[in-house]
Amino acid sequence: MGDEVLLLDRSGPVWTVTLNRPAELNAFDAALHQAFNDVWREVEDDRDVRAVVLTGAGRAFCAGGNLDDFPVLHADFARRRRTMRDARRVVTEMLEVHVPVVAAVNGPAVGLGATLSTLCDVVFIAEDTYLADPHVAVALVAGDGGAVTWPHHTGLLTAKRYLLTGDRIPAAEAVRIGLATFAVPRERLLDEARAFADRLAALPHQAVQETKSILNQHLRASAVTTLGYGLAAESQSHDTAEYQAVPDQFAQRNG
Repeated sequence: MGDEVLLLDRSGPVWTVTLNRPAELNAFDAALHQAFNDVWREVEDDRDVRAVVLTGAGRAFCAGGNLDDFPVLHADFARRRRTMRDARRVVTEMLEVHVPVVAAVNGPAVGLGATLSTLCDVVFIAEDTYLADPHVAVALVAGDGGAVTWPHHTGLLTAKRYLLTGDRIPAAEAVRIGLATFAVPRERLLDEARAFADRLAALPHQAVQETKSILNQHLRASAVTTLGYGLAAESQSHDTAEYQAVPDQFAQRNG
């Protein structure tokens, strides 16, 4: 797979986007943020693409943020501001991309990873994996997207239950509460996600794309009222003593 942090298969009308940092469980660093945000512009510029499948390389879909960034984001305010802008772009680019995006959640989708899946239009998840948003558990406000999407998918009380605790949500439960569409055996995951994307790609594209855009207007409106406040509050989390203690806590736990 080389050194590319993101792989793009442009074969036919359905493209496949693969997060490609498998050794890091596809956690986002600055390079992946850049590549991920840029790929949606490439999708927008191609007249022939009709749907996208989003998945992860290796055993995880996406582990969210990078633990190595914790001390950097505490100490470097300019880097922190850039990271918050990148986080905003993740949400806005995925909400604005005109073609349907089908998630193939092949392994744990944690933090930002769970947000990515809930920004997709259809979510296939392997039966033996889970979603979780443990922002609060690592002393961060869950402000970079989950607070925008989850209440629409699950209802407010259910979103609060999981965003305030960071509890894991097994695949079957994710489907039941509305955070995923289909739970399927791992060995069939990509095939079924691609088959559904092919089905969408074969339908009249203007009707599909504008219907998606109308439905996403609910999320766009939520993003307008919620995302800026959430990112500002999350930025403040980087100054707390609890946040600064997280890397040492992980080191002790894994030592």
